[in-house]
Amino acid sequence: MAKRGPYEKGEAKRREILRVALEVFAEEGYRGTSLRKVAARCNLSLPGLMHYFASKEDLLTQVLRARDEENRRVWEDYEGPDPHLEMVRAGARAAGLIELYVSMAAAGSDPEHPAHAFFAERYPRSRESVLAAMRSRIEDGSIDSVIPPERLAVLLIAVADGIQLQWLNDRSIDMEQAIKDILTLLEPAPAPASTGRD
Repeated sequence: MAKRGPYEKGEAKRREILRVALEVFAEEGYRGTSLRKVAARCNLSLPGLMHYFASKEDLLTQVLRARDEENRRVWEDYEGPDPHLEMVRAGARAAGLIELYVSMAAAGSDPEHPAHAFFAERYPRSRESVLAAMRSRIEDGSIDSVIPPERLAVLLIAVADGIQLQWLNDRSIDMEQAIKDILTLLEPAPAPASTGRD
């Protein structure tokens, strides 16, 4: 029990660091953000900041985990017609976090990289979430596709990740519209007009 106090204090400081890092990356971009700035906002030195993480890459991976947790809260609280589009809008407001995500996704393809386990867990979880949404839309008739919903989920995530990469290179790209467009392609074909000869 004697260890609980310092442990809880350490966990609280770690959560504070991740919250501040999310804010700083969102404001200033992943490439332009110095971890010294994050440390200063947390009243720590850079070595003091790194005390709470195994490495810089571990810290950045944990920032992505914190971002996903925040997005899950938005998803659960969102009462609009399409939470997927709200996620895209939130991403556009925090370009630095998209930069971080894209960079770490590429680096995480290396099994030795700290982000590897994060993405190995994240993609199946994301596919399950999108799959549930696709099945719901198929059941209510708003989607009609010969492609099985499991494969639709893979395609939609590929579009979402790909459009983020394009947007980072050209901010005139409308990420939200790209998601809307692919969903439009999945809408049922309109019923043929009646000829009046029935």
